[in-house]
Amino acid sequence: MNALKKQDKKRDGPQEDPYALKHYLNAINHKKEDLMAGDDAFWEKKYPTYIVNKALSSFPECLLYANEMNKMHHLDKKLQFQFFLNSIRPKKRFSKWLRSSKIKNLEYVKEYYGYSNEKAKQALEILNDDQLEEIKTIISRGGKHGKT
Repeated sequence: MNALKKQDKKRDGPQEDPYALKHYLNAINHKKEDLMAGDDAFWEKKYPTYIVNKALSSFPECLLYANEMNKMHHLDKKLQFQFFLNSIRPKKRFSKWLRSSKIKNLEYVKEYYGYSNEKAKQALEILNDDQLEEIKTIISRGGKHGKT
């Protein structure tokens, strides 16, 4: 019996977080579904205000709404969610997130050249892997975890 249960778990794959960011963004952007209206208090508790604001601010039509919620960060999570839910027009919106390796490379380029975030992003598009490795070795401070 245990072997059957293990096989079922393998087929199902890893369990998905029911309160994942994508559920909040889908509810705000195109489903217009009030996730916090039910009895489950965890929808409000797990609402990631900063990350939702950051995700929505990458779209021109949502930028001003995200800025308003950044100004009103002291409001309850439910109020912030309701504001987005009722203010933003329904539309499927998708944006790419920077991967952690690209963020590290961005920091190396910023430190090496003294660039701002935007200039460093432009430089990353031009630099190849060999050039990035050379920059990393020059900036490397040695010691454990690169710390002096």
